[in-house]
Amino acid sequence: AATPVEVSNYLRCAVRRFHQRHGYSSAPQWQSIPRAAIHALLRLVQKRWPPEPMASDPGEIVCRAVCNEYREWLSEQRGLAVATADDLMWEARHFLAWYTERTGATSFMELGIGDIDAYFKMRAPGLRRKSLKDVSDRLRSLMRYLHKTGRTTSDFAPQIIAPRLYAYETIPSALSSEQITAVLKFTQKDPSPMGLRDYAILQLLSAYGLRAGEITHLRLDDINWRAETLRIRHSKTGAHSLLPLMEPVGEALINYLRRGRPKTDAREIFIRARAPYRPLSRIYSEVRRRLEAAGVKPHGKRGPHIFRHSRAVSLLRSSVSPKVIGDLLGHRSAEATIPYLKLATEDLRAIALEIPGQEVRS
Repeated sequence: AATPVEVSNYLRCAVRRFHQRHGYSSAPQWQSIPRAAIHALLRLVQKRWPPEPMASDPGEIVCRAVCNEYREWLSEQRGLAVATADDLMWEARHFLAWYTERTGATSFMELGIGDIDAYFKMRAPGLRRKSLKDVSDRLRSLMRYLHKTGRTTSDFAPQIIAPRLYAYETIPSALSSEQITAVLKFTQKDPSPMGLRDYAILQLLSAYGLRAGEITHLRLDDINWRAETLRIRHSKTGAHSLLPLMEPVGEALINYLRRGRPKTDAREIFIRARAPYRPLSRIYSEVRRRLEAAGVKPHGKRGPHIFRHSRAVSLLRSSVSPKVIGDLLGHRSAEATIPYLKLATEDLRAIALEIPGQEVRS
């Protein structure tokens, strides 16, 4: 496999050949072009670039071995989605590296609940309760695996306490109609392939309130141009919905498919704008970048899910019942729509009932 040193040596050789051929040195910005292309090629061939450095001590060797086996277990035994496994692996790598560096251990037989408490104390500053609960859930998964494979003396998973979260305690973030219009208009001005793709994604988000995974899994066969319908696979319920293809959405998709989508054998609609041309796996960065570029600064979350919240509120304000909204958004039950009621406070005030009684003055 190629190494960073070999890439640097090749580029120095290329610069010398350029000077011999043309009689002058190449501009510094030219030298970055082949470097970026080589890195993209190596990421395609080697699956990772830059390559992972060699382990420097026994503790690091053990951590890597455990992480590789844990990743395989998450995928093959538990059958988790790639994104879910990535989240669990991130916490596992950081916890195991922290533990071995802190203790100098080359195994986890001496691991105790006190070590886990110390890790939480290190991780806690700056994290909200929801994030701390996520850390707890990820560590429970790792502890179950370590005990299952005989690497710890006890199963510490039941002893990891997570913050208590209450149903409907938080208020979802949402965009106003003016903010949605602003980000759509700003993105529409970008005629590049990436701009056409992101505009089509934003149209789908604002029109239907789809989940990010439902957009990345959209395939060319899901669009019926004659019937003007769009088939959606709901990622949580596994059910399918047939939605009317709204005109702005259809136009955005046509523009992207004709002028922005790279040529590829992939059947997914949305493809990376740069080689290697693979289907998009996530859209969080794209959506957040477009919101920031348009000067839209929502409170709370700034990813694709904020459009889902906004669509639910818009439907509530149009007097659509929670049951119908839940069906449109692909919820398992109408209860999943309850959090959005808290965003429509002005509408709730309009239908508030007076409580009979006599005013008491103190």
